Amino acid sequence: MCLIWERAQEAIVERHCSRPYIILNAAITLDGKIATKSRDSKISCKEDLLRLHRLRANVDAIVVGVGTVLADDSQLTVHRVRGRNPTRVILDSKARTPPTARALSRDGGRTLVAVTEGAPKDRVDALLSAGAEVVTAGSGDKVDLPSLMNKLRERGINRVLVEGGGNVNWSLLELGLVDEVCVAVAPVIVGGKDSVTLAEGEGVNRVSEGVRLLLQRIEQYGEDLVLTYKPTIQK
Repeated sequence: MCLIWERAQEAIVERHCSRPYIILNAAITLDGKIATKSRDSKISCKEDLLRLHRLRANVDAIVVGVGTVLADDSQLTVHRVRGRNPTRVILDSKARTPPTARALSRDGGRTLVAVTEGAPKDRVDALLSAGAEVVTAGSGDKVDLPSLMNKLRERGINRVLVEGGGNVNWSLLELGLVDEVCVAVAPVIVGGKDSVTLAEGEGVNRVSEGVRLLLQRIEQYGEDLVLTYKPTIQK
């Protein structure tokens, strides 16, 4: 993880960009699923979970979509290794995050909920009462990700770890906002046309239109194979 950290720091200094360095991390099955049709996402082996928590401890924020919060109700903290809890950022255009969600727990650190201008005021107020900070980015049906990333950088967030789900992953990749992709491949096949894949969304029509990646390294953690890539184009 030190190599990832060093490259992230160097990239930030060299580019003087207005957004954080963004690492997309996911655990997938051999057939490319990040969750089963029942939304079970317990894919990583214990060694890979340690890797994940080391990574969490070395970023400023974790970004997830509201669908992940609703499905997993994870606290999104560092608890398998020693380290500080990063800021939790939930992409939630309509403020659907329950005020009782574990990701809003005050003992887990700071939580930002990114909404759009159309988010219902009563839901926004409920999130504020639960201790979350609410950030407005965009006026449409989806959070304006470039705008949000700029706002995160303004708040001193320089390194971001994205933990999905599939729609969030695709949205960031499609916009060229991902600097590094780390995928832990578990030796299991789950199938299912309704299972969640690594990248969802609308996708592209032709393979040649897809997001191209350059392999940086291959590592093994327990029974999982971790592949690290760098997208060929970032913004």
